[in-house]
Amino acid sequence: MPLDIDVTAVRENHRFDEASLEHYLRERMPDFRGPLIVRQFVGGQSNPTLLLETPDARFVMRKKPPGTLLPSAHQVEREYRIIKALAATDVPVPRVHLLCEDAGVIGTPFFVMDFVEGRIMRDPMMPDSTPRERAACYDSMNDVLARLHRVDFRAVGLGDYGRPQAYVQRQLARWSRQYEASKIDEIPEMDRLIEWLGRNIPADDETTIAHGDYRIENIMFHPVEPRVVAVLDWELSTLGHPIGDLAWACRAYHCPPGIAGVSSFQGIDLKAAGIPSEEEFVAAYCRRVGRAGVPDLMFFVVFSFFRGAAISQGIAMRAKLGNASGPDAALRGSKAKVTAALGWEVAQKCESAKARS
Repeated sequence: MPLDIDVTAVRENHRFDEASLEHYLRERMPDFRGPLIVRQFVGGQSNPTLLLETPDARFVMRKKPPGTLLPSAHQVEREYRIIKALAATDVPVPRVHLLCEDAGVIGTPFFVMDFVEGRIMRDPMMPDSTPRERAACYDSMNDVLARLHRVDFRAVGLGDYGRPQAYVQRQLARWSRQYEASKIDEIPEMDRLIEWLGRNIPADDETTIAHGDYRIENIMFHPVEPRVVAVLDWELSTLGHPIGDLAWACRAYHCPPGIAGVSSFQGIDLKAAGIPSEEEFVAAYCRRVGRAGVPDLMFFVVFSFFRGAAISQGIAMRAKLGNASGPDAALRGSKAKVTAALGWEVAQKCESAKARS
Protein backbone atom coordinates (compact mmCIF):
# COMPACT_ATOMS: atom_id res chain seq x y z
CA MET A 1 0.00 0.00 0.00
CA PRO A 2 1.31 3.51 -0.73
CA LEU A 3 2.41 5.76 2.10
CA ASP A 4 0.33 8.77 3.03
CA ILE A 5 1.12 11.65 0.68
CA ASP A 6 0.93 15.26 1.80
CA VAL A 7 -1.08 16.74 -1.08
CA THR A 8 -3.96 19.13 -1.50
CA ALA A 9 -6.10 20.50 -4.32
CA VAL A 10 -4.12 22.65 -6.72
CA ARG A 11 -3.91 26.08 -5.12
CA GLU A 12 -5.81 28.88 -6.79
CA ASN A 13 -2.75 30.80 -7.95
CA HIS A 14 -1.22 27.69 -9.57
CA ARG A 15 -4.22 26.29 -11.43
CA PHE A 16 -3.89 25.49 -15.12
CA ASP A 17 -5.72 23.69 -17.94
CA GLU A 18 -5.59 20.08 -16.75
CA ALA A 19 -7.36 18.82 -19.89
CA SER A 20 -4.61 20.35 -22.02
CA LEU A 21 -1.98 18.61 -19.89
CA GLU A 22 -3.75 15.25 -20.19
CA HIS A 23 -3.99 15.60 -23.98
CA TYR A 24 -0.29 16.50 -24.19
CA LEU A 25 0.78 13.51 -22.07
CA ARG A 26 -1.44 11.08 -23.99
CA GLU A 27 0.35 12.04 -27.20
CA ARG A 28 3.89 11.91 -25.86
CA MET A 29 4.10 9.31 -23.08
CA PRO A 30 3.75 5.68 -24.21
CA ASP A 31 1.11 3.77 -22.24
CA PHE A 32 -0.21 6.94 -20.58
CA ARG A 33 -3.93 6.46 -20.00
CA GLY A 34 -6.40 8.84 -18.36
CA PRO A 35 -8.42 10.06 -16.74
CA LEU A 36 -5.89 12.30 -15.02
CA ILE A 37 -6.25 13.61 -11.48
CA VAL A 38 -3.94 16.47 -10.45
CA ARG A 39 -3.13 17.49 -6.90
CA GLN A 40 -0.41 19.68 -5.41
CA PHE A 41 2.24 18.68 -2.90
CA VAL A 42 2.09 20.79 0.24
CA GLY A 43 5.86 21.18 0.68
CA GLY A 44 8.23 23.27 -1.41
CA GLN A 45 8.71 27.00 -1.84
CA SER A 46 9.88 27.53 -5.39
CA ASN A 47 8.76 25.40 -8.33
CA PRO A 48 5.23 24.03 -7.77
CA THR A 49 5.25 20.24 -7.54
CA LEU A 50 2.15 18.33 -8.64
CA LEU A 51 1.04 14.72 -8.19
CA LEU A 52 -0.37 13.28 -11.41
CA GLU A 53 -2.55 10.19 -10.87
CA THR A 54 -4.01 7.89 -13.51
CA PRO A 55 -5.73 4.52 -13.08
CA ASP A 56 -2.40 2.82 -13.84
CA ALA A 57 0.36 5.02 -12.44
CA ARG A 58 1.50 8.03 -10.47
CA PHE A 59 3.85 10.71 -11.74
CA VAL A 60 5.27 13.95 -10.42
CA MET A 61 5.31 17.20 -12.36
CA ARG A 62 7.55 20.18 -11.62
CA LYS A 63 6.56 23.45 -13.25
CA LYS A 64 7.54 27.08 -13.13
CA PRO A 65 5.27 29.30 -11.04
CA PRO A 66 3.11 31.83 -12.88
CA GLY A 67 3.70 35.54 -12.99
CA THR A 68 6.82 37.69 -12.73
CA LEU A 69 9.91 35.66 -11.83
CA LEU A 70 13.37 36.65 -10.65
CA PRO A 71 16.12 36.40 -13.30
CA SER A 72 17.71 32.91 -13.59
CA ALA A 73 15.26 31.41 -11.05
CA HIS A 74 12.83 28.48 -11.42
CA GLN A 75 14.77 26.75 -14.19
CA VAL A 76 12.87 23.47 -14.48
CA GLU A 77 14.73 22.86 -17.72
CA ARG A 78 17.97 22.52 -15.76
CA GLU A 79 16.33 20.26 -13.21
CA TYR A 80 15.17 17.94 -15.98
CA ARG A 81 18.60 17.91 -17.59
CA ILE A 82 20.57 17.00 -14.47
CA ILE A 83 18.13 14.34 -13.26
CA LYS A 84 18.24 12.73 -16.69
CA ALA A 85 22.06 12.84 -16.73
CA LEU A 86 22.38 11.33 -13.25
CA ALA A 87 20.23 8.33 -14.21
CA ALA A 88 23.45 6.75 -15.55
CA THR A 89 25.24 7.11 -12.17
CA ASP A 90 24.92 5.61 -8.69
CA VAL A 91 23.18 8.77 -7.41
CA PRO A 92 19.53 7.81 -6.81
CA VAL A 93 17.15 10.05 -8.77
CA PRO A 94 13.63 9.61 -10.18
CA ARG A 95 13.26 8.56 -13.82
CA VAL A 96 12.25 11.50 -16.00
CA HIS A 97 9.78 11.12 -18.88
CA LEU A 98 9.61 14.42 -20.72
CA LEU A 99 10.30 18.13 -20.66
CA CYS A 100 7.81 20.61 -22.13
CA GLU A 101 9.24 24.06 -22.84
CA ASP A 102 6.09 25.23 -24.63
CA ALA A 103 4.32 27.57 -22.23
CA GLY A 104 1.21 27.27 -24.41
CA VAL A 105 0.35 23.84 -22.97
CA ILE A 106 -0.32 24.78 -19.33
CA GLY A 107 1.02 28.35 -19.09
CA THR A 108 4.60 27.56 -18.01
CA PRO A 109 7.33 25.04 -18.90
CA PHE A 110 7.27 21.77 -16.90
CA PHE A 111 8.71 18.28 -16.73
CA VAL A 112 7.31 14.93 -15.65
CA MET A 113 9.11 12.21 -13.69
CA ASP A 114 8.26 9.01 -11.88
CA PHE A 115 6.59 9.09 -8.49
CA VAL A 116 9.03 7.45 -6.06
CA GLU A 117 7.51 5.56 -3.14
CA GLY A 118 9.16 6.55 0.11
CA ARG A 119 9.38 8.85 3.09
CA ILE A 120 10.41 12.50 3.33
CA MET A 121 11.65 13.58 6.76
CA ARG A 122 10.44 17.16 7.25
CA ASP A 123 12.09 17.41 10.67
CA PRO A 124 15.88 16.75 10.84
CA MET A 125 15.34 15.28 14.31
CA MET A 126 13.25 12.48 12.73
CA PRO A 127 10.99 12.28 15.82
CA ASP A 128 9.24 9.08 14.74
CA SER A 129 12.49 7.14 14.25
CA THR A 130 14.73 5.15 16.57
CA PRO A 131 18.35 6.17 17.24
CA ARG A 132 19.54 3.25 15.11
CA GLU A 133 17.37 4.33 12.19
CA ARG A 134 18.44 7.98 12.49
CA ALA A 135 22.09 6.95 12.42
CA ALA A 136 21.56 4.82 9.31
CA CYS A 137 19.54 7.52 7.52
CA TYR A 138 22.15 10.20 8.16
CA ASP A 139 24.90 7.82 7.06
CA SER A 140 23.02 7.09 3.83
CA MET A 141 22.47 10.82 3.28
CA ASN A 142 26.22 11.35 3.75
CA ASP A 143 27.05 8.49 1.39
CA VAL A 144 24.81 9.81 -1.40
CA LEU A 145 26.32 13.30 -1.12
CA ALA A 146 29.78 11.76 -1.51
CA ARG A 147 28.55 9.75 -4.51
CA LEU A 148 27.25 12.92 -6.13
CA HIS A 149 30.56 14.69 -5.69
CA ARG A 150 32.46 11.73 -7.14
CA VAL A 151 30.47 11.82 -10.41
CA ASP A 152 32.55 12.76 -13.45
CA PHE A 153 30.32 15.58 -14.65
CA ARG A 154 31.95 15.70 -18.07
CA ALA A 155 31.44 11.98 -18.63
CA VAL A 156 27.67 12.29 -18.01
CA GLY A 157 27.30 15.22 -20.40
CA LEU A 158 27.28 18.05 -17.86
CA GLY A 159 30.57 19.69 -18.79
CA ASP A 160 28.70 22.88 -19.69
CA TYR A 161 26.20 22.75 -16.82
CA GLY A 162 28.03 25.63 -15.17
CA ARG A 163 31.39 27.31 -15.19
CA PRO A 164 34.02 25.16 -13.49
CA GLN A 165 35.86 28.04 -11.86
CA ALA A 166 35.21 30.76 -9.27
CA TYR A 167 32.03 29.19 -7.88
CA VAL A 168 31.99 31.27 -4.71
CA GLN A 169 32.58 34.57 -6.51
CA ARG A 170 29.81 33.78 -9.00
CA GLN A 171 27.35 32.63 -6.35
CA LEU A 172 28.12 35.64 -4.16
CA ALA A 173 27.39 37.95 -7.09
CA ARG A 174 24.28 36.02 -8.14
CA TRP A 175 22.64 35.88 -4.72
CA SER A 176 23.57 39.48 -3.97
CA ARG A 177 21.69 40.48 -7.13
CA GLN A 178 18.75 38.23 -6.24
CA TYR A 179 18.64 39.71 -2.75
CA GLU A 180 18.63 43.27 -4.11
CA ALA A 181 15.97 42.37 -6.68
CA SER A 182 13.66 40.94 -4.02
CA LYS A 183 14.49 43.28 -1.14
CA ILE A 184 11.51 44.31 0.94
CA ASP A 185 13.21 45.69 4.07
CA GLU A 186 16.82 46.61 4.75
CA ILE A 187 18.85 43.84 6.39
CA PRO A 188 22.17 45.30 7.58
CA GLU A 189 23.59 41.83 8.32
CA MET A 190 23.27 40.94 4.63
CA ASP A 191 25.41 43.92 3.65
CA ARG A 192 28.00 42.86 6.23
CA LEU A 193 27.94 39.26 5.01
CA ILE A 194 28.41 40.28 1.39
CA GLU A 195 31.45 42.37 2.34
CA TRP A 196 32.92 39.71 4.68
CA LEU A 197 32.47 36.86 2.22
CA GLY A 198 34.10 38.89 -0.56
CA ARG A 199 37.17 39.45 1.65
CA ASN A 200 37.50 35.84 2.76
CA ILE A 201 36.97 33.68 -0.34
CA PRO A 202 39.22 30.60 0.01
CA ALA A 203 42.06 30.26 -2.48
CA ASP A 204 41.23 26.59 -2.96
CA ASP A 205 38.84 26.13 -5.90
CA GLU A 206 37.24 22.75 -6.65
CA THR A 207 34.51 21.73 -9.05
CA THR A 208 31.96 18.94 -8.78
CA ILE A 209 28.25 18.72 -9.38
CA ALA A 210 26.69 20.81 -6.61
CA HIS A 211 23.09 20.10 -5.59
CA GLY A 212 22.68 23.53 -4.02
CA ASP A 213 19.98 22.58 -1.49
CA TYR A 214 21.16 19.29 -0.04
CA ARG A 215 19.24 18.69 3.19
CA ILE A 216 17.15 15.93 4.67
CA GLU A 217 13.85 17.45 3.50
CA ASN A 218 14.98 17.14 -0.13
CA ILE A 219 15.73 13.43 0.18
CA MET A 220 13.38 10.49 -0.25
CA PHE A 221 14.05 7.52 2.03
CA HIS A 222 12.90 3.96 1.38
CA PRO A 223 9.40 3.23 2.76
CA VAL A 224 10.74 0.98 5.52
CA GLU A 225 14.54 0.86 5.18
CA PRO A 226 16.90 3.63 6.39
CA ARG A 227 18.42 4.40 2.98
CA VAL A 228 18.06 7.11 0.36
CA VAL A 229 16.07 6.12 -2.74
CA ALA A 230 15.92 9.52 -4.46
CA VAL A 231 17.45 12.99 -4.21
CA LEU A 232 14.88 15.65 -5.09
CA ASP A 233 14.66 19.38 -5.86
CA TRP A 234 17.60 20.05 -8.18
CA GLU A 235 16.55 23.61 -9.01
CA LEU A 236 19.70 25.20 -7.52
CA SER A 237 22.12 22.64 -8.93
CA THR A 238 25.17 23.69 -10.93
CA LEU A 239 28.88 22.97 -11.20
CA GLY A 240 30.37 24.25 -8.00
CA HIS A 241 32.46 23.75 -4.89
CA PRO A 242 31.51 20.52 -3.10
CA ILE A 243 31.97 21.99 0.37
CA GLY A 244 29.08 24.33 -0.34
CA ASP A 245 26.77 21.28 -0.27
CA LEU A 246 28.46 19.83 2.81
CA ALA A 247 28.18 23.09 4.75
CA TRP A 248 24.54 23.52 3.70
CA ALA A 249 23.80 20.10 5.21
CA CYS A 250 25.55 21.18 8.44
CA ARG A 251 23.64 24.38 9.19
CA ALA A 252 21.57 22.87 12.02
CA TYR A 253 24.78 22.42 14.04
CA HIS A 254 25.24 26.21 14.03
CA CYS A 255 21.70 27.40 14.72
CA PRO A 256 20.66 28.20 18.30
CA PRO A 257 17.51 26.49 19.58
CA GLY A 258 14.19 28.22 20.04
CA ILE A 259 13.90 30.05 16.72
CA ALA A 260 10.57 29.24 15.09
CA GLY A 261 10.99 27.39 11.82
CA VAL A 262 14.79 27.03 12.20
CA SER A 263 16.23 23.55 12.80
CA SER A 264 18.84 23.30 15.54
CA PHE A 265 20.97 20.47 16.90
CA GLN A 266 22.41 22.60 19.70
CA GLY A 267 21.61 21.46 23.25
CA ILE A 268 20.62 17.98 22.03
CA ASP A 269 22.33 14.75 23.07
CA LEU A 270 23.10 13.79 19.47
CA LYS A 271 24.82 10.55 20.44
CA ALA A 272 21.74 9.33 22.32
CA ALA A 273 19.53 10.45 19.41
CA GLY A 274 21.64 8.55 16.88
CA ILE A 275 22.49 11.72 14.93
CA PRO A 276 26.17 12.24 14.06
CA SER A 277 28.01 15.26 15.39
CA GLU A 278 29.23 17.73 12.80
CA GLU A 279 32.76 16.38 13.21
CA GLU A 280 31.53 12.83 12.60
CA PHE A 281 29.40 13.82 9.61
CA VAL A 282 32.27 15.74 8.00
CA ALA A 283 34.79 12.97 8.75
CA ALA A 284 32.54 10.34 7.14
CA TYR A 285 32.17 12.50 4.04
CA CYS A 286 35.95 13.03 3.86
CA ARG A 287 36.59 9.28 4.07
CA ARG A 288 34.16 8.66 1.23
CA VAL A 289 35.58 11.26 -1.14
CA GLY A 290 39.23 10.80 -0.13
CA ARG A 291 39.82 14.18 1.53
CA ALA A 292 42.25 14.79 4.36
CA GLY A 293 39.95 17.42 5.85
CA VAL A 294 37.91 20.57 5.23
CA PRO A 295 39.88 23.59 6.48
CA ASP A 296 37.44 26.09 4.93
CA LEU A 297 34.25 24.54 6.31
CA MET A 298 33.33 27.53 8.46
CA PHE A 299 33.62 29.95 5.54
CA PHE A 300 31.13 27.79 3.65
CA VAL A 301 28.84 27.65 6.69
CA VAL A 302 28.73 31.47 6.67
CA PHE A 303 28.22 31.33 2.89
CA SER A 304 25.30 28.92 3.36
CA PHE A 305 23.54 31.28 5.76
CA PHE A 306 24.01 34.12 3.29
CA ARG A 307 22.50 32.03 0.49
CA GLY A 308 19.69 30.91 2.79
CA ALA A 309 18.84 34.50 3.66
CA ALA A 310 18.81 35.51 0.00
CA ILE A 311 16.55 32.56 -0.83
CA SER A 312 14.20 33.46 2.03
CA GLN A 313 14.02 37.03 0.73
CA GLY A 314 13.02 35.66 -2.67
CA ILE A 315 10.30 33.56 -1.07
CA ALA A 316 9.05 36.64 0.76
CA MET A 317 8.84 38.54 -2.52
CA ARG A 318 6.96 35.66 -4.21
CA ALA A 319 4.51 35.65 -1.29
CA LYS A 320 4.01 39.39 -1.77
CA LEU A 321 3.48 38.94 -5.53
CA GLY A 322 1.07 36.05 -4.93
CA ASN A 323 2.93 33.34 -6.91
CA ALA A 324 4.65 31.48 -4.07
CA SER A 325 4.48 27.68 -4.22
CA GLY A 326 4.05 26.91 -0.53
CA PRO A 327 1.13 27.96 1.69
CA ASP A 328 3.60 29.02 4.39
CA ALA A 329 5.66 31.20 2.04
CA ALA A 330 5.16 34.42 4.01
CA LEU A 331 6.41 32.72 7.19
CA ARG A 332 9.37 31.15 5.38
CA GLY A 333 10.18 34.43 3.72
CA SER A 334 10.24 36.24 7.04
CA LYS A 335 13.30 34.16 7.99
CA ALA A 336 15.61 36.26 5.80
CA LYS A 337 16.61 38.61 8.61
CA VAL A 338 17.16 35.93 11.24
CA THR A 339 19.13 33.75 8.81
CA ALA A 340 21.40 36.66 7.88
CA ALA A 341 21.93 37.39 11.58
CA LEU A 342 22.92 33.76 12.20
CA GLY A 343 25.42 33.93 9.35
CA TRP A 344 26.93 37.14 10.67
CA GLU A 345 27.25 35.56 14.11
CA VAL A 346 29.24 32.66 12.64
CA ALA A 347 31.38 35.12 10.63
CA GLN A 348 32.25 36.99 13.82
CA LYS A 349 33.27 33.71 15.47
CA CYS A 350 35.53 33.04 12.49
CA GLU A 351 37.15 36.45 13.00
CA SER A 352 37.64 35.75 16.70
CA ALA A 353 39.25 32.38 15.92
CA LYS A 354 41.62 34.04 13.43
CA ALA A 355 42.60 36.65 15.99
CA ARG A 356 43.46 33.95 18.52
CA SER A 357 45.54 31.90 16.09
